Amino acid sequence: MLVKHRDNFTGPFLEIISAARAAMQAIPPAFPLSATVAVNPFLGQSALGLAETSARLGRVGGLRLTLPRSHFAAEVAAGRITHADLAAAASEADLTLPELLAALDAPEAPLQPIPTVADLAAQLSGIDWPTILLDRIGSFCAARFDQGQALWPLPAGEGLYAAWRAHATHDLVPEIAGLTGFADHAAAAPDDAWSAVARAVSSLGIGAPEAELYFHALLHRLGGWAQAARWQLWQAELQGGTDGSLADLLALRLIWDEALLARYGAPLAELWAAARVAFGAAAAPGYDDALDAALQSAAERAAQRRLADALQGETPQSTAPKLQAAFCIDVRSEVFRRALESLDPAIETIGFAGFFGLPLAHRPFGAVAAEAHLPVLLAPALNSAPAAAPQVEEAARIAARSTRAWGRFRQAAVSSFAFVEAVGPLYGAKLLRDALGFGGKSAAPEPAPVIEGLDRNAKVAIGAKVLGAMSLRAGFAPLVLLVGHGAHVVNNAHRSALQCGACGGHSGAVSARALAALLNDPETRAGLAGQGIDLPATTRFVAALHDTVSDEVTLFDAPEGMADVGHWLQQAAQIARAERAGRLPRAGHRGRALQARARDWAETRPEWGLSGCASFIAAPRFRTKGRDLGGRAFLHSYDWRQDEGFATLELILTAPVVVASWISLQYYGSTVAPQAFGGGNKLLHNVVGGFGVLEGHGGAPRVGLPWQSVHDGERLQHDPLRLTVLVEAPAQAITDILARHAGVRDLFDQKWLHLLRIDDAGQVADRYLQGMGWEPFASPARKAA
Repeated sequence: MLVKHRDNFTGPFLEIISAARAAMQAIPPAFPLSATVAVNPFLGQSALGLAETSARLGRVGGLRLTLPRSHFAAEVAAGRITHADLAAAASEADLTLPELLAALDAPEAPLQPIPTVADLAAQLSGIDWPTILLDRIGSFCAARFDQGQALWPLPAGEGLYAAWRAHATHDLVPEIAGLTGFADHAAAAPDDAWSAVARAVSSLGIGAPEAELYFHALLHRLGGWAQAARWQLWQAELQGGTDGSLADLLALRLIWDEALLARYGAPLAELWAAARVAFGAAAAPGYDDALDAALQSAAERAAQRRLADALQGETPQSTAPKLQAAFCIDVRSEVFRRALESLDPAIETIGFAGFFGLPLAHRPFGAVAAEAHLPVLLAPALNSAPAAAPQVEEAARIAARSTRAWGRFRQAAVSSFAFVEAVGPLYGAKLLRDALGFGGKSAAPEPAPVIEGLDRNAKVAIGAKVLGAMSLRAGFAPLVLLVGHGAHVVNNAHRSALQCGACGGHSGAVSARALAALLNDPETRAGLAGQGIDLPATTRFVAALHDTVSDEVTLFDAPEGMADVGHWLQQAAQIARAERAGRLPRAGHRGRALQARARDWAETRPEWGLSGCASFIAAPRFRTKGRDLGGRAFLHSYDWRQDEGFATLELILTAPVVVASWISLQYYGSTVAPQAFGGGNKLLHNVVGGFGVLEGHGGAPRVGLPWQSVHDGERLQHDPLRLTVLVEAPAQAITDILARHAGVRDLFDQKWLHLLRIDDAGQVADRYLQGMGWEPFASPARKAA
C-alpha cells in the first residue's frame, strides 16, 4: 500500500484518506479559554442514534452514554418515570415493557475499549506506553498550540507535522523509556503527513474496513490535543479554507504505533492482528445499548409530560407595556425575566439570541485584534470598534504592552527570582484583600461600540431584520431595554464559559450597546416605517448587562428619569437571587452571599451556568409568562403570524436551536461521560498554553465542563436529558424547513433533540417522528401522570 509520490495516491489508499477524514470529523473542536463556548461532544455522530453512538464510543473509548441503570430505577420508584413512559420508549425501540423493567434491576455490562498498538505494547512490556506517548506528544503540542502563555513557544511558520519531526528527533525520553531508535525512526519518516500515514498503515497492516474506527480511537484518546487541532480546522473551514493540523497529529500518532510494532515484533503483531479484526467489525449497537437508550428516552418523555403540564392554564391578559426588556434566550435569563415581570403587569420581556442579530467582529478598546461576538456557527459580517479618539486608544495600548512586559519579567526563568526578592512582599496585601473577598472589582466599561461602514439603507435593513426576528413590529413601550449578559468572576480559568455563548464566549454588552445605538439612530428610525415597523418617536432603546453571578443589572448610556426602572431591576435581582440561592452551596440566606461569590478567588461554583437546561420554547411570551420553568428553558419570543414566509422560524431552527443543542449535549456529555467529555476537577487544574487546562501536571487538556459545574459535591445538579424543542407554528411549516436542512433534521430524526409542536390554543399538540412525520402528543404517558 506504499505510494511512490505524495501527489499520486491511488487505489486503496484513497479509501484510507476518506476514512481518516471521517475520523477527523468525528472529533469535536475545543475552543480556547479566552472564548470558551459549549460544543456538542457528539458532533461527528449526529447522523447516528444514541444506541449506535454508544456502541461506537464504547469500542473507541470504553464510554457509556447514559447514567447507571440504578438512576432510572430510582426515578421509576419515585414515580417521576411512569410505566406508560417506559412502554412508549420501549415501543419506539422495538422492545417491550417487561424487557425495560428487567433492565432496571440488571447491572450494566463492563465496557472495555478495543486496544491500540500502544495498549498492547504496554501489556507485553509492562511499560505504560499510552501515558508516555501522550506525555511526549503533549509536551510538543503545549508549545505548538500556545496562545501567549509560553515564554518560548514553537514557531508557527511550518506545519505541525514538520515541526514535530524536528522536535522528536531531539527527544530522548522515548529511548530512555525503552523505545530504542525512536529519534532515528522519526527522522526517517516521510516528509509530509499523508505519506507518513501511507507508510504507517502499510507497516501496521491497516485496511479500509478498520481504518476509520482505529483512526477515531487514536484521535479520541489524544483528548484535548486532538480537539485543539480540530478547532483550528473548524476556524479555517468557517472562512472557506482548511487546516492540516489534525491530519498531522494523526500521522505522528501512527508513527508511534509503527515504532512500537517494530520494537516488540511478532508477539505484538499477533495481538494486534486480533485487535485489527475487532476494529474492522461493524460497530452495531448491542442489546444493552438499545436498553440503555430506551431508558434515557423514557426519562425524557417523563420530563416532556411535566413540561406540557406546566404550560397548561389560562393565558394572562396583555396590557399596554410600560417597559419592554429583551433578554438572551439563555436559561439563566428565565429566572430574572419571571422575577421582573412579577413586579408589574405592564412589564413585558422578550427572548432573543444574546448577540441581538449582529454578527460582529469587535475590536476591544486598546486592542489590535478583533473578537468574534456571534455564535460559532456563523462568520462575522460586520466590524465594530470603540468610539474613542486615536490618541486615547494608543495610550491604552502602551499601558497594555507595559503590563505584558511586566508579566514576562515576573515569569521569566531568571528574572523571576529577582522579582520575588524585590517585589514579592508587596503582593501580600493583594493576597490578603483577595482572600477576604475585597478584590476583583469590575472594570469600567469601554467606550460605546460603533458599527463601521454602514450607510442609511444598511442601518434600516439591519434594524428591521432584528426587530422582525424579535416579533416586535408594533406595540412598543416608551422604553425598551436590550439586556445582554455576562459573568464577572475572578481566578476562574473557565470564566468565558459563563459568558454569552451567542456572543462567542464574550459578554453581551457590546452587542446590546451596538444595537441600541443603531435603533436610536435617526437614520435608522426614519426608514423603519417603510419596512413595516411601527416605532413611535418617543420609544428609546437602552442597553444593559445582566451579571448572572450577582443578578445585578448595569445600564449603559441611559437617559435621565429611569428611577422606576432601576428600582424594578433591583427588586427583580433580589427575587432572582433568593430563588437561585436554593441550589448553590453556601449561598446564604435569600442569596445575600451570591454577590460575594464573584469576588471570591477560591470559589469553584460562582454560579451554575446553564446546568439544568432541558427545553427550548419558541412561542409568544404570553404562552410562558408566569410559568415557573425553574431556570431550565431557553425562551425565544416568536409569533408565526408575523413571520411572512416563515423566514424567522427557519432562522430559529437552524441557528439558536442548534446552538442550544450544543449547550445541552455538552452538559449531557460532561455528566454521563465526564472522563472523556468533562473538564475534570477544578481543584487540580493548571492552565496550559492559554487554551486549555490540565488536570494535574500532565496528560491531555480536559475539555467540556468541570465536575463542579454539574455536581454540588453530594448530587448531580444537571439532569442529563436531550433537549426538547417546543415550537408554536403550523406543522407543515416546520416540516418544510427540516426538509431543506438535512443536518438539522438529523438532530431530530436521531433524537439528539426532541421536537414538539404547540397549537394555537397554547397546548402541546404533536410530537415529531423520524422521517418528518407527526403523532398526537396526548399519550397514555401523560394520562398516567
